[in-house]
Amino acid sequence: MEKRKRPLSPHLSVYKGQISSVVSVMQRVTGGGLAIGLVYFVYWLGAAAYGPEAYARAHWFLTSWFGYLSLFGFSICLYFHLCNGIRHLVWDIGYGFEIEQVHLGGIAVLAGTAILTVLTWMVFLLTGGGAS
Repeated sequence: MEKRKRPLSPHLSVYKGQISSVVSVMQRVTGGGLAIGLVYFVYWLGAAAYGPEAYARAHWFLTSWFGYLSLFGFSICLYFHLCNGIRHLVWDIGYGFEIEQVHLGGIAVLAGTAILTVLTWMVFLLTGGGAS
């Protein structure tokens, strides 16, 4: 039996990623990051309600290097979701569907995420955030 040559679908090494596809995947990834961050938030609230010793342990953990790294990642996820949500609201109104507008919207989401995250952490660190 003769094998027929069939066309192969494009592989990831051939496909050039577009900003819209990258932002779409990041929306899903940051959604997962938000879910994990909410676990930290519930832990912190529960510790505050449970008493001073539990709160001290939670405070120690959240102000450790791993806690700060987690909170930094959570803030990135939060701001990305916020900026991309605003982008989707603009789409719901019926604007921004041209290819160049979609491209610029993706860049605006990434820039907004970076700016808001940096500003938040600058204010946090300059006001002595996390200090007991």
